[in-house]
Amino acid sequence: MASTVIAGGGTAGLALALALGARGHRVRVLERSGPPPQGPLVKSAELWERPGVPQAGHDHILNALGVRTLRTHAPAVLDAALAEGARLADLTAAAPPGPAEPGDEDLVTLLVRRSVLDLVLHRAASALPSVTVSHRTTVAGVLTAPTGLRGAGVRVTGVVTDGGGRIPAALVVDASGRRAASRSWLAAAGVPAAADPTGPSRLHAFGRFYRLRDPYGPPPGPLNRANAAGGIWDHYSAVLHPADNETFAITFGALPGDRAMAALRTPAAFTAACRLSPYLAPWVDGGAAQPLGPVRAVAMPANVLRGAGPGGQRPVAGLLRAGDAACVTDPMFGRGLSLALAHAFRLADLIGEHGAPDERLGLAAADLADRLLRPWYELGVHDSRSRTERWRAAAGAPPVPGSGPPPPPVSGPLRTAALATAATDRAVWRGITRIGASLATPCEVFAEPGFLARVRAASPDTSSDTAPDTPVPGGPRPPSYAALRRAIAAHAPDRKEG
Repeated sequence: MASTVIAGGGTAGLALALALGARGHRVRVLERSGPPPQGPLVKSAELWERPGVPQAGHDHILNALGVRTLRTHAPAVLDAALAEGARLADLTAAAPPGPAEPGDEDLVTLLVRRSVLDLVLHRAASALPSVTVSHRTTVAGVLTAPTGLRGAGVRVTGVVTDGGGRIPAALVVDASGRRAASRSWLAAAGVPAAADPTGPSRLHAFGRFYRLRDPYGPPPGPLNRANAAGGIWDHYSAVLHPADNETFAITFGALPGDRAMAALRTPAAFTAACRLSPYLAPWVDGGAAQPLGPVRAVAMPANVLRGAGPGGQRPVAGLLRAGDAACVTDPMFGRGLSLALAHAFRLADLIGEHGAPDERLGLAAADLADRLLRPWYELGVHDSRSRTERWRAAAGAPPVPGSGPPPPPVSGPLRTAALATAATDRAVWRGITRIGASLATPCEVFAEPGFLARVRAASPDTSSDTAPDTPVPGGPRPPSYAALRRAIAAHAPDRKEG
């Protein structure tokens, strides 16, 4: 088998190495971070220092698409994660009454920290005889050669490392994450790069991990979202996600530039905001849980789709992109980890189907990105802009300069009506949940026979539009924007409310 070099040992790179190695391909993964420490997996994952993967320290969701991908392509990885304390959460626990249907078994998410899942993948891939993982090694550029075809440019024939090493390869895969290092590699090799479609998020997140003090007692509070507690409100978000081994993460989403909300990085202010936010107070009060580290702040990256579809980057023979190097979606919507897994395993299928890593493989990979990734990129662009505009309006801030959000794949009024109907109609709930779980796009669900009819029968007036992720009325309500800011500012005496 021809050799493959994968630049990046994150989720996508490790999953691709596992998939190719299982087929007998010779694979070498080059990862700039150090290796994980030896020892029990969960402890090793907690001690694993990965400056090249800073987002690993934040909350992640492996939604139903990710679980289905592991069940189909790597069941041993899923079993290993469960054996190490991960759990499956049944989303139908939050469904309205009604009969189960085939496919409901797919409506689950995996409760696991990113570091634990990555180490399970790392050990599974490293155990394969044809896979080598080299740490503290960065790909600095690519080796190229003429294709020999008139007007076809060059093909990639290997990589150059930061230490000056030259590693030949029949195929190079950029799995370097959001920075998509292959753009700079190609530029240095004289290959022009087309502009990539981009849609900014314009939101910030503040998150903290905890561990329950009583591993055998009941949960401190209900999971009103089946696999989560909290909500996405009209002026901020505050959501708790359980993870493995009695750990959980609480993450706040807020607008950048809001000095009062920026004080959420202060532990006391973070706790005060938890106590005010619906469903979260029981988890942080009464000594129910112990913080596992500081509050971490991160700016949400832009939605980006790289080199896919008409007008995109012309494929370069011998070079592919995987995971975030191919597509980034706003992490606020929890799709990235699952899309990275699905993309990696489907790329492995394409590589196995094509005998040679030529431009035809590149075209097939571009088509895969267009089918698998583009719908979620476009939805992310719309929803990121829509959420930002709604939160800015609640804060009294002017609209974002420029045009409004791009048209949604399904009209806002219909989406809003479907969300309202899903509170009492299990069939509509199932469709909406499949969208949230990345199992089906909005266009696919709203085109299903009977779905739209049920929505319109329950909500004849679909002329009014509200936010697509506004919770259904009823239940606890969040504090007002002013009350939340006052509470946070009161616990951050070194900051002025602004």
